[in-house]
Amino acid sequence: MSQTNEMVLLVTDSNPQSQLFVDYIHRQVACSVTCISPEASIDDIECDKLLILMDAGYVSEDAMQQWHYRSTESDNITLAAFNLRDEDHATEVLASLHLQGIFYRSDSLELICKGIITLLQGDIWMSRSLMRRLIDFYRRQQLNTYRPICGLTQREIEIIGLLGSGSSNTEIADKLFVSEHTVKSHLYNIFRKINVHNRIQAMNWAKQNLGLPIPTAKDAKHRSASR
Repeated sequence: MSQTNEMVLLVTDSNPQSQLFVDYIHRQVACSVTCISPEASIDDIECDKLLILMDAGYVSEDAMQQWHYRSTESDNITLAAFNLRDEDHATEVLASLHLQGIFYRSDSLELICKGIITLLQGDIWMSRSLMRRLIDFYRRQQLNTYRPICGLTQREIEIIGLLGSGSSNTEIADKLFVSEHTVKSHLYNIFRKINVHNRIQAMNWAKQNLGLPIPTAKDAKHRSASR
């Protein structure tokens, strides 16, 4: 492609509706705008500033991770997501992806274009309430790095970390080179110390207090198959 100063890439399904979206952004933002599939390559794109907008309603979590890795390979790439359901959905995505922009399904086209311009200028685009949640999230992570958590031992923290990432008892035992009986004993002690009664509650506790990413549907299926 020819050299341009700024470019916006919409990673989404190419259809008449997305093309209308592309045309509207092009008119309002006055820069090159292109719609590409999640599997497309960007190796031949040359520009001073590249904004990648991923459609959270169409692009899979694995594909979003791949785009995240690509964005870290160059200083001129900004990564953002649109079509997010709500702030909770945005928080889940931000737990595993470094995004500079967040757009919701309820956002107007005018607001989206305003956010695109802000991102191309090198600023962040997300709501204040979402930023507060992120600050609280990383503050808890930092505090937990320097203090014991509910009396958990280092081994118990390892186990609840693996539990929170979606591992089964068998997988935890294999990774830590211990017996499955030992894992169950540790889980019993963990549940007692953090005052929970089952794995789901323990996983939610881990996400809140250890800053662990939320397991994907793929993780859940894999966990069920391993039991």
